[in-house]
Amino acid sequence: MSDKTNIHTISLLVANKPGVLMRITLVFSRRGYNIESLVVSPALDGKFSRMTITAQGNPAILDQIIKQCAKLIDVIHAEEHIGNNSVEKELALIKIETTSDKRTDILQLIEHFKGQTVDFNDNDLIVQVTGTTEKLDAMINMLKKYGIIELVRTGKVLMLRGREET
Repeated sequence: MSDKTNIHTISLLVANKPGVLMRITLVFSRRGYNIESLVVSPALDGKFSRMTITAQGNPAILDQIIKQCAKLIDVIHAEEHIGNNSVEKELALIKIETTSDKRTDILQLIEHFKGQTVDFNDNDLIVQVTGTTEKLDAMINMLKKYGIIELVRTGKVLMLRGREET
């Protein structure tokens, strides 16, 4: 994700049925819009799923995409989220090369970012960290000098503050 000012977060409430994800992604694809991350999980009752899509591109085209998605039969609600009225989180698992002389520095860095060590051996360790995209990006940049072996990120999930439903 290079240009952070042009990143958009969209949430959709959709029927939990086969084929819905494909129809949503086709709307993005037809407009030439790249999906940066996509998180889909069942909603509270299991009849619906919550989709959180992070995409980068022209806001006018995105507005058309949201309107087209909202017209799809299995889409209950589609909305872009702008501003600070939501809680946004992301999770990353990071495997870092380590030796006994670097281990203390790495563990202090992990503690600073409120991360957790989830696997540990003589040659590497796996860290779990949650937070905003910016927090994860900062931690990853700091860990690069130690040697990141592998990185997996969930993509952004979000929920509106207060009583309003996402």
